[in-house]
Amino acid sequence: MTRRPVPTCVIGSSDTAPVVTGGHDPDRYAEMGSFTKVVTATVLEQLARQGALTLDDPVERWLDVPPGTGITLRHLAEHTSGLPRLPPGTTRLDPYRKFTDERLHDLLAGLDRLVTVPAGEHEEYSNFGYAVLGAALTAATGQAYDDLVALHVLAPLGLARDAMTSRPPRHTRLLPTGMLGRSAKPWTMTGAILPAGGLWASPRTLARVLTGLVLDRSLGEPALGWQRTGPLPVIWHNGATGTASVFAGAVPDGRWTVVHRLSGTPEVTDRVGLDYLRTARTR
Repeated sequence: MTRRPVPTCVIGSSDTAPVVTGGHDPDRYAEMGSFTKVVTATVLEQLARQGALTLDDPVERWLDVPPGTGITLRHLAEHTSGLPRLPPGTTRLDPYRKFTDERLHDLLAGLDRLVTVPAGEHEEYSNFGYAVLGAALTAATGQAYDDLVALHVLAPLGLARDAMTSRPPRHTRLLPTGMLGRSAKPWTMTGAILPAGGLWASPRTLARVLTGLVLDRSLGEPALGWQRTGPLPVIWHNGATGTASVFAGAVPDGRWTVVHRLSGTPEVTDRVGLDYLRTARTR
């Protein structure tokens, strides 16, 4: 049996046009997964620069949580809040479907009982923490998450407000989602988990966000949400859902890439991205 190629789109500094295989399309909307965290952290830092909040605000300043957890907005952005990776109650299939805003509100009331280690002492990647951070940002501003993204990230980069969104515009073409050659429904990511992994965008938009934030520094130094890895060194973030994965990274000398794949394993997507950066040229 011949395996179908995994639909893949690679955009980067070595190529004048996207490299596309398996029916991928650089201009269709696709799931971003946890690359959303970079956007959330950028909104946080933009609001801090504007004086709407500070990075070291305790979470109870903006949310109805028990006092004394020691968790700040900075801890949430840096994955040092002490909160677990996943919110309680996730499942294997469509894991965040029941993680609604109402469910988050209930969990916040007992946040002190969910902390696994004291804030600031240990780094543990936390989707739950970014859900809490997103809720704090919307509470601090009184604006919906999509509006914050449009105002503080997309507009400064010269992108349309619907270029990156929780709900792709109606009548737009979406990339087909599938697994093992069969169509599959994307995870439900429009509830409380949205700031941690629910945005949609085209790979070309991801490339514009990556280069604008990391290489051009259009909004200042890259936000706390970015990962940093030597020895290149690479500033990067990845993301994965049940039906897609993405890697976006750049090197200070101007090399960069965005790799988006439908189905397949996230580890391979990361490896493709890092291999590209090792051999890439600057334009």
